[in-house]
Amino acid sequence: MKYVDEFRDAGLARTLAGAIAQAVRPDRVYRIMEFCGGHTHAIARYGIPDLLPANVHLIHGPGCPVCVLPVGRIDDAIAIARQPGVILCTYGDVMRVPGSGRLSLLKAKAGGADVRMVLSTLDAVTIAEANPDRRVVFFAIGFETTTPPTAVAILTAQAKGLGNFLVCCNHVLTPAAIQGILNAEEAATVPLDAFIGPAHVSTVIGSRPYEFFAETRRKPVVVSGFEPLDVMQSILMLIRQLNEGRAEVENQFIRAVTRDGNLKAQKLVAQVFETRPSFDWRGLGSLPDSGLKLRDAFAAFDAERHFTLTGGSVPDHKACACAEILRGLKRPADCKLFGTVCTPENPMGSCMVSAEGACAAHYTYGRFRDHAA
Repeated sequence: MKYVDEFRDAGLARTLAGAIAQAVRPDRVYRIMEFCGGHTHAIARYGIPDLLPANVHLIHGPGCPVCVLPVGRIDDAIAIARQPGVILCTYGDVMRVPGSGRLSLLKAKAGGADVRMVLSTLDAVTIAEANPDRRVVFFAIGFETTTPPTAVAILTAQAKGLGNFLVCCNHVLTPAAIQGILNAEEAATVPLDAFIGPAHVSTVIGSRPYEFFAETRRKPVVVSGFEPLDVMQSILMLIRQLNEGRAEVENQFIRAVTRDGNLKAQKLVAQVFETRPSFDWRGLGSLPDSGLKLRDAFAAFDAERHFTLTGGSVPDHKACACAEILRGLKRPADCKLFGTVCTPENPMGSCMVSAEGACAAHYTYGRFRDHAA
């Protein structure tokens, strides 16, 4: 990738680490939540906590769409896949998330269900074209980043007259989750001073939606790129805001993010989807106005109107700490299953499935060894 080395330069990292060390005040603690799973991955991969003063705490948030998908939704996907004449398509990580009884879509596939991994939404449309006698259901997940491609798939299927293409929509909204984190009862025991704003999401929605949290909740937000120097510069910007008593939205990721975002993508999403009154999140529970559903004009493509789904709330594995990790209450190594019973090859919870999940990132890059030491 052209120019990527500039964002991983060790000398510049040391300079930024020195600037952070000079900026922090010894009489206070800085608690910064990174909301994006990509940032969690970068923080673990590059050992960024090792470069920070001890009073700068990075807290992992619910920024992985695979991680926040509740057990009940996985159960619904498995139920759809087991229907006769159905092909269920979804992204690879979703296939490994455990549902009730640790049954996953991958295990359902091994049991005879026709579950297929796709790399893009249009792959699912192509499968529907090739199988006109079967119902093809795309199990769609993701934050605002992956919602426009789902809208494109629906509009493409409509243009092609594909009556056998359906979407089970699990798209969720980042600002609503941030609001849920701040409103959580645990906020009193796990105070948050600031947020590292997500990168990919912000390329779509822009930085404007975070201004509410800066203005009304006095929480600084810095939208950050994914590279290690991006994250470190963003941390420095947040520390300076906190020291100065400011609460503003700043954009470190100026090479990709604007205040208004991608207006064409926003218009496309608004054409196809509308906001649900509420949606269940793993770890956060039911959050108002936090998910999307298909508009009535696209009811013919809505899997939820074609299948009877329970949509019930199903508890996580009793020993799994994913819910607490997603709320910032625990670190991955605080879970007694982490690195023993629960590994990327044998995940007990969703945070160990996706590469952007906090548990998977910490396990992959050996960050749990620091905790053990």
